[in-house]
Amino acid sequence: MTTPLPETKFEALRAHLLEHSVKRGDFILKSGRKSSWFIDSKQTVCRPEAMVLVADGILSVLPDDVTAIGGLTMGADPVAFVTAGVAAERGRGLKAFSVRKEAKDHGAGGRIAGALDPGDRVVITEDTVTRGTSLLEAAHAVIEAGAVPVLLVAVVDRGGTCAAMAAAEGLEFTALLTAPDLGFDYEGA
Repeated sequence: MTTPLPETKFEALRAHLLEHSVKRGDFILKSGRKSSWFIDSKQTVCRPEAMVLVADGILSVLPDDVTAIGGLTMGADPVAFVTAGVAAERGRGLKAFSVRKEAKDHGAGGRIAGALDPGDRVVITEDTVTRGTSLLEAAHAVIEAGAVPVLLVAVVDRGGTCAAMAAAEGLEFTALLTAPDLGFDYEGA
């Protein structure tokens, strides 16, 4: 499923990703598989001319009852924080948080850094997904913290398998853009 962004904003985001984030060549993915293309979506998410496009895309798919947005650090951080900031400017309060890769063993401890409270209805986000394991790992940490994940959202779905993985756990998944939107085949698990 792709974002309900107006076509002009969708095309602007797509063009930005193709210009700044998509690389062609020989790459080894996190899974160990080889690929002829790589996408570093942070090159789009972290550039000022694209930040509001990304936030608009994420906000266009959020349910009205969502109270927090975050995900596994580092991929989720810029997406969650820029979305929460733009939402606040528009009068919608969204807490933002990160899920650490490992629990902190000092201070307050735990895996959650930022604003997340028990009972929050949460969108888990990520810049790019291939298999979706980072989204699911973050969803499990959110559940352990007493909050409720209601939607998983990626800026780019390059793998095409995340929706099925999420559905198997009773979660909904959407992406702002997909590998085919960028001119590539899916590279699933």
